[in-house]
Order: sequence, then C-alpha cells, then structure tokens
Amino acid sequence: MTVVAFDFDGTLSDSEMTVLLGDQCGVADQMDDITERAMNDEIEYAESLRQRCALLEGLADEKAQAAFEEVRLRPGAADVIRALREAGVYVAILTGGFERGVAAALEREGVEVDAIVANRLPVAGGELTGDVEGPLIEGTKDDALEVLTAVVGEDREDTIAVGDGANDLPMLEVAGLAVGFNPKPNVAPACESIVESMAELQDLLAAEGVL
Repeated sequence: MTVVAFDFDGTLSDSEMTVLLGDQCGVADQMDDITERAMNDEIEYAESLRQRCALLEGLADEKAQAAFEEVRLRPGAADVIRALREAGVYVAILTGGFERGVAAALEREGVEVDAIVANRLPVAGGELTGDVEGPLIEGTKDDALEVLTAVVGEDREDTIAVGDGANDLPMLEVAGLAVGFNPKPNVAPACESIVESMAELQDLLAAEGVL
C-alpha cells in the first residue's frame, strides 16, 4: 500500500488557518508576516507558531470555530483525495495547522483521509488560551511520516510527500517521491517533481502508477 502524505495550508488548501483566526481578532496582518518569515526559513517554525497562537489569547471559541468553518480545500483537492482512496492508497495530512480546520474543510467536501496529524488550540472558559498543543510544534514531519509507515507496514520508499514550505522539507527529504506544490524557492531543490495545480498532481500520480 502506497502512503501519500500531504501538507495542508498552502498545499491541499489555499486558506491560512492562523490568518483566518487572526481576522477574528484583528491580528491577521501580524500573523501573515510571521507565517511568511517561517515559510521562507527565516525563523524556526515552532517559534513562529507559538508567536501566532499567542496573538489569539482571549478569542472566543465560537469565533475560532467560525474561522475554522471558512477553511476550504483548493479546487481539485477533494478529487485527488477521493481518487487516491479509491485506488487503495493510505492518505495522510501532516500539518502544523489545526485539526478542527482540517476536519471542517474535509467535511464540507464530503471526503475523508486515513490519518490527520495536526495541532490543537486549547480552550479555557470558552476562550482560546493563546497556547498551542500537538505533535507538529517541535516534532517534524519526517518523524510523523516514519510513524505512519510503521503503522501501515510499508517502507519509506513507498511514500509520496506533497508540500510547499520550509516545514515540509523534513518529509520531502525522506519520502520515496518528493512533490512540491508551488514550492517556496528554498524548498524547490528538495523536490523531484513540481506541480502547480491539483489536476497536474493527479496526472503525476497517474504517471507514477499510484492511480
């Protein structure tokens, strides 16, 4: 069984969850700046995530949920996920974003994946605490991919990783096939193939014999 691991923000989705959350409390511009610096490898991802989440302290959880409901899969992403699962491929999403946003986007399109490895925003008294929890803060996506392959019982050579940003580099560097989705300039050299749309990705996966 082939394992395909997707990044979410910037890859399966063109929504930036932290920016949508920031819109709800007027700090989106600050978040966008921090996100861009992290994606270009100017600051550590974990530090950037903590900085962005700290700006959300005190945001009402109902407003956070409204932001998550705005998260969308990019055009064609649901078709790719559906085709992979119909072909018997194990589909995983590995994201430094948040479980609730990923789940909302998948549910909207009526698709499911086999595994979501994502972070969480703790809530206390009906408000976000400004903290962040989860496996992909300090943990990296190569570790997550290793766990998935062990669970599925496959070799790393049978994995495909799809991502765009600096925090995707660890999984792109260890996957059997590294696919960049409109990758950042510092990420492109780690990619064996580069695609610019979900239609191109589907064609590539077909050419690789995955679909």
